[in-house]
Amino acid sequence: MNLIQKRPLHSIGYQFIKPEFIPAGKDEYHLRNIQNRSDIDYRHLSAFEIESLVRNNNTSDDWNKILVSDAFNPELVKNCKFFGLVRIGKLEPWYLEFHNLRMPVGLYNSTIISCDFGDNVVIDNVNYMSHYIIGNDVMVVNVNELATTSTAKFGNGIIKEGESEQVRIWLEVCNENAGRKILPFNGMLPGDAFLWAKYRDDETLMERFRSFTEKEFDKQRGYYGKIGDRTVIKNCKIVKDVWIGTDAYLKGANKIKNVTINSNADAHSQVGEGCELVNGIIGAGCRVFYGVKAVRFFMASHSQLKYGARLINAYLGNNSTISCCEVLNSLIYPFHEQHHNNSFLCASLVQGQSNIAAGATIGSNHNSRGADGELKAGRGFWPGLCVSLKHNSRFATFNMVAKGDYPAELDIPFPFALVSQDNANNTLQVMPAYWFMYNMYALCRNEWKSKARDQRREKIQLLETSYLAPDSVNEILHAMDLLAQYTGEAYLKKHSQPGDVANNAAVTGRRLLEAGDPVVDELDIRATGMENGTRTQLLLKVRQAYKAYRTMARFYGIDTLVRQAMEEGVKTIEAWKNFLPKPAKRQQWINVGGQLIPEKPFHAFRQDIHKGKIKNWDDVHRFYTRQAEGYARYTREHAMAVLAELGTPFKTLQDPTHLTALVKELADTKNAIVEGIHSSRKKDYENPFRKMLYENDDEMNRVIGSLEDNSFIRDQQAELKSYQAGIRQWAKKMKG
Repeated sequence: MNLIQKRPLHSIGYQFIKPEFIPAGKDEYHLRNIQNRSDIDYRHLSAFEIESLVRNNNTSDDWNKILVSDAFNPELVKNCKFFGLVRIGKLEPWYLEFHNLRMPVGLYNSTIISCDFGDNVVIDNVNYMSHYIIGNDVMVVNVNELATTSTAKFGNGIIKEGESEQVRIWLEVCNENAGRKILPFNGMLPGDAFLWAKYRDDETLMERFRSFTEKEFDKQRGYYGKIGDRTVIKNCKIVKDVWIGTDAYLKGANKIKNVTINSNADAHSQVGEGCELVNGIIGAGCRVFYGVKAVRFFMASHSQLKYGARLINAYLGNNSTISCCEVLNSLIYPFHEQHHNNSFLCASLVQGQSNIAAGATIGSNHNSRGADGELKAGRGFWPGLCVSLKHNSRFATFNMVAKGDYPAELDIPFPFALVSQDNANNTLQVMPAYWFMYNMYALCRNEWKSKARDQRREKIQLLETSYLAPDSVNEILHAMDLLAQYTGEAYLKKHSQPGDVANNAAVTGRRLLEAGDPVVDELDIRATGMENGTRTQLLLKVRQAYKAYRTMARFYGIDTLVRQAMEEGVKTIEAWKNFLPKPAKRQQWINVGGQLIPEKPFHAFRQDIHKGKIKNWDDVHRFYTRQAEGYARYTREHAMAVLAELGTPFKTLQDPTHLTALVKELADTKNAIVEGIHSSRKKDYENPFRKMLYENDDEMNRVIGSLEDNSFIRDQQAELKSYQAGIRQWAKKMKG
């Protein structure tokens, strides 16, 4: 039975806060008065103004509760019912126009309960409007319900005085059983979400994060909803317990409840037709359009949900787009793309620069006994059409997974690899360094697109977008060790006694691979531990992959040192020697929401949280900023360690006679990269199955654009010339 309460009519608009929750010496408007920062001097209505309002078919339970500015015009208020304390700013005989919607300034045909209005607002046909503070030049037209409750939290994971813990909103990211749940809060960065979801064994850290979040917000009841200056809301049904920034645009939404919508003049957010958003936070510059359903969600700034997308119990990183898909219980880093109605992503940590194709089913857990599986994918995760992957799986950076139903959990340690299946022979196949050998165009374009799409105004976290960075290069070096081991095992199995395999495999394999011995191509090189199954795990093109890994790792090391030296104005050999950091052991790096942080300062940071030196989320964000400021130095040290492992130690780098050779190697590798970009794209113009759709090359070029006019390739070729000229000129100056 529905509980319908009956109360005196004159109480509408009053007792917004229950008396027991009003602090001593305060009234029910004390928080409202703090929130209203319009600086408008309100006054009581004159007898003439009351007469005009009554003549215009307005009513009020108490005209003394209607306060107005000196520039108030009663003729611009018609057919309204007022209850409680209502304060109205300037009303002038203008009309406001936005996207061809032209409406006269004023309050019309609405029921208004205990609200504050800025100057020159348009309020028309709002059936029920209660407890909102409205900014200047706001338009609210054709809304069924616009209301705020006294316990409104606006999407933040908090509870108010007297509330049960059961009403607190958690985001159950990465895992369906809520084992990695986090509390959302306005201003939460991808790194915050990762730290909270990841280190569940650190109870002190978990408690600190919860405390940080609690301290961000006041537990008092009675905060009003807000609608910022120049925001437009039209043709919406329910907008309840919502805080909206300036310059937002809401049109045709079905329901928005318990949500913060950040928006400002430089990054305005929009919510479109048919959307239903409940228990979430939307960052500045976001777009939500066309039938989106989002529940318990966080959209970081400049992200998009479109075309019926479903986002549930998930965090979506900055500058990402999800269309038509279903995403559940996931933590997604910035620069994520997912389109097509039949893509599904569940209980996953996807670390950015990713693209989920149509038909993908990521994280099906039907091979387990409970909803406790997870999938973790490094940067640049590209599962292909109709891929089905199981929990628990893990992928290195920049892995492409070819079409197929993968029957068991995968653990792919090889970065830049192509994962595929030979179903006829019941074999899992992995081609390490696939991207370097066959698709530099897509790889480099991914980096370029990610940088270009970063629209953040406030870049607290330094998001790494380069495909060659400390995380991926560390994986390259590990992959080279694995390739040496597996190659040696295959060689010794074929040419020696089985007992020799374990002792000499890694040494033998590295010797063969470093020499580029063609005998490697004749070996049946198999890996172990890449799949939770019994079928063969085959490595393809190992000799070529090892060479590509080595070339790109060296390019990363030399390029990092030379580029930073040029940026810092190093112009003499002596300055170069002083610029080079002292040799140090290569560190592991942690991808914290898209920002790469070395393990040593990261562990110190965690200890500082334990010790109480980091006291709130602002301190956490300052740590991100400090790490961003030191990133160049950290990567320089890392580059030195990488080169030392690859045969170029500190003394060699200091020796001026080797500098010319290093610069030549750098120029040659950069040239090979740009040639790889061109050649990998050129294949699309030479493929007969692509060309068969066109009568001639001219038709093809007019439809898809000519290879010569490809703007990305032309930019890369121009950058190559500038790059080579710059480093050669720098090297010449260094020689004196």
